[in-house]
Amino acid sequence: MANNNNRGNKSNEEWRAILTPEQFRVIREKGTERPGTGKYNKHYEKGIYHCAACDAPLYKSDTKFDSGCGWPAFFDAIPGAVDRHVDVSLGMKRTEITCVNCGGHLGHVFEGEGFPTPTDERHCVNSISLRFSDK
Repeated sequence: MANNNNRGNKSNEEWRAILTPEQFRVIREKGTERPGTGKYNKHYEKGIYHCAACDAPLYKSDTKFDSGCGWPAFFDAIPGAVDRHVDVSLGMKRTEITCVNCGGHLGHVFEGEGFPTPTDERHCVNSISLRFSDK
């Protein structure tokens, strides 16, 4: 799949040199890691989750919660860190979330599922799209 979102002025070849093949598939080609396989799904240390591609801060650990979906879930992003786009790739309307800095695919956001969070949103994020820092 060609990637037309090339913020950060990097070519696909440059992204391939920076990212692992699986990171490239998920972050640049809008793939999805298998549920329950990501290292941050059940990770609850205090800190900041950054974009694995460009290191931009995306989520504070205070907004992470266990949704039971098999991927890390957050109820809100750091203000201005995440873009939202309509995604109809699977024949249904979803909201894709991407890093505002590099355009990398993070996952999808779902609303109105009834989780007891301040926003009633679930940012369902691929672990492979994230890097954690306890600083």
